[in-house]
Amino acid sequence: MKHEGAGKGGSGGGGDLGVAVIGTGRMGSDHVRRLDRVISGARVSAVIDVDGERAERIAGGVPGCTAYTDAAAAMDAGGVDAVLIASPGPAHEEALLAAFARDLPVLCEKPLTPGAESALRVLEAEVRLGHRRAQVGFMRRYDTEYLQLKALLDGGGLGRTLMLHCRHRNVATPPGFTEAMMINDSVVHEIDATRWLLGQEITAVSVVKPAPSPAAPGGLSDPQLVLLETSGGALADVEVFVNCGFGYQVRCEAVGERGSARLGDAHGLCVNAAGRWGGAIAQDYVDRFREAYDREIQHWVDAARRGVTEGPSVWDGYAAAAVCEAGVRAQASGARTEVTLAARPPMYA
Repeated sequence: MKHEGAGKGGSGGGGDLGVAVIGTGRMGSDHVRRLDRVISGARVSAVIDVDGERAERIAGGVPGCTAYTDAAAAMDAGGVDAVLIASPGPAHEEALLAAFARDLPVLCEKPLTPGAESALRVLEAEVRLGHRRAQVGFMRRYDTEYLQLKALLDGGGLGRTLMLHCRHRNVATPPGFTEAMMINDSVVHEIDATRWLLGQEITAVSVVKPAPSPAAPGGLSDPQLVLLETSGGALADVEVFVNCGFGYQVRCEAVGERGSARLGDAHGLCVNAAGRWGGAIAQDYVDRFREAYDREIQHWVDAARRGVTEGPSVWDGYAAAAVCEAGVRAQASGARTEVTLAARPPMYA
């Protein structure tokens, strides 16, 4: 049941934050549901999709929502105070720049853009605005376990962090999934989590490939081991296994000078019956990170209503894109590949 929200402090005046959702695929439609039924202080005022029939169908289930096929037209319509971008990555730059031109707060699902060059253009556009307007959808920063681990590391309870051991496993890949997508769509989350947990930039990437699993589609070397080097001398290794067959698992262990801490063990309900014991394994990211998505969108709405932008920044999105590009090159060459970053603007300090 959606909670009632107080009047917003943003641009629309006198009611909930009117959000235009761009993209009505699986992620976009789930965010429409979340904004309409779960999040307080917001309403879905518009949905945009190149598939007009799908947009009409989604809008028809939300009171007061209008369907569009053009994002700029939706942003110019009355009642739109903020934009949530959940369209495919190649369309993000145009939508972000349109939102910046209207000085609208934006939550952009990852990737910020598919490449570092385009991400840098978005960063430069936001810098020209003189203030932050976009939050990037790295939802792990809003997961309870990740927040607990971040607090532990920041508090110095384990001493200096020496290593992170990460696992990212998916049941199976859809048709057309490529090796580059293992970095750009999966490991990108570990890239951001490493930067955030350690407060360090990633300086180099290496990729090692064992013999492929028999379940890997033809042409896909799966699993892989990705090694991230950081500016503070820490190392993060990521096992990425996108056709493991049994479930969706995300785990991270931080090893410090005085101890270690691990998340993702899923210590939920354990059932003993019929001579066996066990529990459930999440089957996808929507299930595993449902509460994190709720917390992320609520945080964005609350900040937008106060007239501020918080959370993962455009710099974070740009840095992740640059590391992904290095990772894809390392994946193809088998060689350690250094990461090149532009100078970090003061507004992202």
